[in-house]
Amino acid sequence: MSWIEALILGLVQGLTEFLPVSSSGHLEIGHALLGVSGGENLTFAIVVHAATVLSTMVILWKEIGQLLKGTFSSTKWNDEKTYVAKLVVSMIPVFIVGVFFKDAVESFFGNGLLLVGCCLLATAILLAFAYFAKPRKKENISFFDAFVIGIAQAFAVLPGLSRSGSTIATGLILGNKKETIAQFSFLMVLVPILGEAFLELFDILQEGVLGQDLPLTSMLVGFFAAFLSGCFACKFMINLVKKGKLIYFAIYCLLVGSIVVINYFCL
Repeated sequence: MSWIEALILGLVQGLTEFLPVSSSGHLEIGHALLGVSGGENLTFAIVVHAATVLSTMVILWKEIGQLLKGTFSSTKWNDEKTYVAKLVVSMIPVFIVGVFFKDAVESFFGNGLLLVGCCLLATAILLAFAYFAKPRKKENISFFDAFVIGIAQAFAVLPGLSRSGSTIATGLILGNKKETIAQFSFLMVLVPILGEAFLELFDILQEGVLGQDLPLTSMLVGFFAAFLSGCFACKFMINLVKKGKLIYFAIYCLLVGSIVVINYFCL
């Protein structure tokens, strides 16, 4: 992978990680268009996902700092500890998938774009449904809601099924406020992605294939491209969800998904 290809794919990852259009699906499409394959796919995905997690921490540093301060305070139980507990509950489904179905999930990547196209169409349907649903606008996300949203995140490991789109849409369908669910959606992914990134990086370093699969220059370019574009997309998406403009992304996913599926069968 050249540094130019890494720059393009890093920008794609950073912009699409927070927009409800599936970063993994767009990375798969980008890999196919640029002719990047093999071990580079997984290595690069780990690097740029870690970069977008870092961009989330930068944009939401005040909220994260407040949660940490409240969590480690001497108070027995407070709002921050309750919120963190809900985040932990939301991580349970994706933890189960990561531990017991890791190999099965990885097999979905790099095996053609039909699945990506179908999952993009599913994302479009979910976003459209959330847009036309009439939410009850709950004041707080419940533990039950957190778990259901976590299930949506677990399904979103499939390339083309947007993680942010699935979690935000599910939260809206359950009746949560737009601004509340957007922040919760971005915070709930921090630990799972960082944990996965560190585990995969450890495995790759043990095998000694990092330099063979992905040159250091390309890795750094991809990382910073994903980080900077991720900072922009994270802030942009939070504001966009508050305005309820998800229908435009549903249309986008419908168009891209349709093109991918038609291209698969016609070419």
